Amino acid sequence: MVDQETSRADRATGVIGTGLMGSGIAALICAAGLEVHVFDIDRTRLSQLLPQVESVVRDLEEYGLAESGAAARVKQRLIVAQGLEDFRECNFVIEAVVENTEVKRDLYAALEKIIPPGTIIASNTSNIVPSKLVPGMKNPERFIVAHFWNPPYAVPLVEVVPAAETAQSTIERTVAWVKRIGNEPVVLKKEVTGFIGNRLQYALLREALWLAQQGIASPEEIDHVMTLSLGRRYAVVGPFGTADLGGLDTFLTISQQLMPDLVSDLAPLEVMKKAVASGHVGVRAGRGLLDWPEERSAAILARRKEELLRRRYQETKGRAS
Repeated sequence: MVDQETSRADRATGVIGTGLMGSGIAALICAAGLEVHVFDIDRTRLSQLLPQVESVVRDLEEYGLAESGAAARVKQRLIVAQGLEDFRECNFVIEAVVENTEVKRDLYAALEKIIPPGTIIASNTSNIVPSKLVPGMKNPERFIVAHFWNPPYAVPLVEVVPAAETAQSTIERTVAWVKRIGNEPVVLKKEVTGFIGNRLQYALLREALWLAQQGIASPEEIDHVMTLSLGRRYAVVGPFGTADLGGLDTFLTISQQLMPDLVSDLAPLEVMKKAVASGHVGVRAGRGLLDWPEERSAAILARRKEELLRRRYQETKGRAS
């Protein structure tokens, strides 16, 4: 709950870009009782934002992850900006725009003409390292990456990645802000493309694509193996903990035998290239690497949301006790 004495400027956060990630971040901020200013060059998106955010906050209420009545107060907390000028009173602005370095740099240049030097500018980029984003900034010490995971209101991780120029106070304020909205920050000690989570995710995806490409198993069967084994274990303990639990001597022996045989080139990407060239881009097209009839995709999305929110509630309750 926000202290009533907290100034409006201290409470206000800006979100630029209201697609899947931006709208989810805005919902998370509203659920935490903070004021959020939102902007998107797509006015249609903005017109659809309020019911989307209210729906997410209602879900968080249902699972005990937001205060009672939070959804009813979204209209007071969610402020649609008419332009970047409306971010003057925000002390933290996060962008979730297209993953294009030049687009992001242009946005920062425009923002720096408007907002005070002490306002943090954060990027929700999932892949671009901060050293590629800060060139041209007048105040690079206030820039930082704060990478949320999808859906941001259900997956608590935020990877906090400073640039070499980022001030320690910016890191500390970002960590405090992430905690304040109920998520869990992990600060990287140095930048690396893809950060931590995506490097792990795409290493696994490359091996999965290769297995399918070689006809060793179907995509459906590979997903089934993952959800029945590693997925369940990794939800409890990560790769290092798994290795320790299994015995490092055993893991070392298997690693020495198996790692030289793991795929390390780009050949498996042909599986995805073929699908994309055919227009099979995933759930929104009804087909990707798997088939996605509407009924199936709706059921799986609902089940994923339920499981993630249920687990988040249990973790939150465990920390509080």
